[in-house]
Amino acid sequence: MTIKPIVAALTLSLMCGTAFAASAPAAPVVAPSTAPSTVYVGKLGGKFDPDRVAANDLTEAISQAKAQNKRIIMDVGGEWCVWCLRMDKFMQGNEMIRNTVAKDYVWLKVNYSDENKNEAFLSQYPKVKGYPHLFVLDADGKLLQSENTGELEQDKSYNAEKLLAFLQQWSGKGSDK
Repeated sequence: MTIKPIVAALTLSLMCGTAFAASAPAAPVVAPSTAPSTVYVGKLGGKFDPDRVAANDLTEAISQAKAQNKRIIMDVGGEWCVWCLRMDKFMQGNEMIRNTVAKDYVWLKVNYSDENKNEAFLSQYPKVKGYPHLFVLDADGKLLQSENTGELEQDKSYNAEKLLAFLQQWSGKGSDK
C-alpha cells in the first residue's frame, strides 16, 4: 500500500518541529539552479527554495558577512513546515527583532524538503532534530551555535524576549565571542 501525496504532505506539516519518524515518498530530483544567489540579508521573508545550491549561498553569505562585519544565521527548514512559516511571520512582525537581524546578521535560508534535503551540505553541521533550526556562524563560516528553535517557542508562536536574547547573545557585538 502506498501513501497518497496529500497524506504525505500533511504528515510532513504535522511533524514539523520534531524528528522525522518516517519520510514521505521521494519527489523527483530537481537539478540545482544556476541562477545568481539570493542571500536574505536582514530580510526574513525569503522562501526555502529547493533549487538553491546551499554551498554557493553560504559562500555569498560569508562574503557579505565579512564586508558588513556581521555574523550569519543559517535558517534550515522548508515551505512545508508550519513552524518555519510561523517563525518567519513572527520575526517579520516584530520591529526590534527585524532591526537586530538587519544590523547584526546575514540571514541564509537552507531548504530541507523531499525535493532537496541538502544532505551533503548539512552533514557538515550537527544533526538537526526538528525544523526550523538555526545555525549561527561567524563571518568566516565557522559554527558558533546550533539552536533548536523549540526553545524559543511560546504556545503556537514564538517568544519575542527569548528570540531577541538569542540574537543579541550571538551577535558578537560588545563581546569576544
